[in-house]
Amino acid sequence: MSSNKIKVVVAGATGYVGLDLVKILASHPKVNIKYLCAQKKLGKKIQFFDSRIKKKLPKISSLKNVIWSDIDVLFTSLPTGESQSLVKKLFKFKKLKIIDLSADFRLSNKSVFKKFYKKEHKAPSLLKHSIYSLSEFVKKEIKNYRIISCPGCYPTSIQIPLIPLLSKKLIKFNGIIIDSKSGYSGAGKNLKKKFTHKNLFSSIHAYGIYKHRHTSEIDQQFSKISKSKIKYVFTPHLIPTFRGMLSSIYVKLDNKCTIKKAHLELKKYHKNNKFIKIHSINKNLGTENVLNTNYCEISICKLKEKNHILILSAIDNLVKGAAGQAVQNMNIVFRLKENLGLIWKPH
Repeated sequence: MSSNKIKVVVAGATGYVGLDLVKILASHPKVNIKYLCAQKKLGKKIQFFDSRIKKKLPKISSLKNVIWSDIDVLFTSLPTGESQSLVKKLFKFKKLKIIDLSADFRLSNKSVFKKFYKKEHKAPSLLKHSIYSLSEFVKKEIKNYRIISCPGCYPTSIQIPLIPLLSKKLIKFNGIIIDSKSGYSGAGKNLKKKFTHKNLFSSIHAYGIYKHRHTSEIDQQFSKISKSKIKYVFTPHLIPTFRGMLSSIYVKLDNKCTIKKAHLELKKYHKNNKFIKIHSINKNLGTENVLNTNYCEISICKLKEKNHILILSAIDNLVKGAAGQAVQNMNIVFRLKENLGLIWKPH
């Protein structure tokens, strides 16, 4: 391998997100995958878990085998709480960048983390070294941090269209209704343990209705926009498809704003964001064009009620909502083309 390639470790390589991450990294021209790590099935080839990955890669091994002084980036796709202990041990390796796909470093307040995740934070002193990294909004600041915390899939689909409109006060700060639907891969491989419904793969299920964990990071990011509380209702659903996410967001325009003005603002804000596509007004939208891509597609639709609009935001929950965004963040940190290694399917 060429010495100028980024040497990476993937921890949690065999989960749904981990496998998508390995698939993307395997075809990235500037990446050298040094270790693929997991707790089970040690010694297995990655193809045992995912036949889509054709490249010959290191076999699954333990994190104990990693020579950390030789590594540039650690991607962590681990259960909540596990990245904290690992990063705490490894932070002494000064050149190491950590790109975390769990919730472990998304929240800057350890008390909020405990409230939502029912666990004490194991590395609170490192929170100041982490940045909540929704790629489109942190392109300048991200390079100054060692710990890159990737947002959850739901907050990604929600914030990409809402933050530009809320920042400009083009929509009301109250009465926002967010109805999000995700493929069941978003619940991970332990899906059947979390959801005991008999017809899980042939029906739709609302869950986390009162206090879904992702509302903690949405609240945190919204608080950076305005001192006034932004009031919204969020209901997530699992649907009987493996991947894909569609958020239907109902908002009321400010009295001085029109749907055309809101549409123009979104186009203006995201004009240099390679993975954001703003459709024409009143365009019907589904997930078919974003599956297996790092794109977010957005449509704004007029509603019957005066000054009310519907914002549709579609992503692949495993790619733009997780693995793809992680690689996008890596590209930005290492000053590579933002879309390098992420254009593998015509769009």
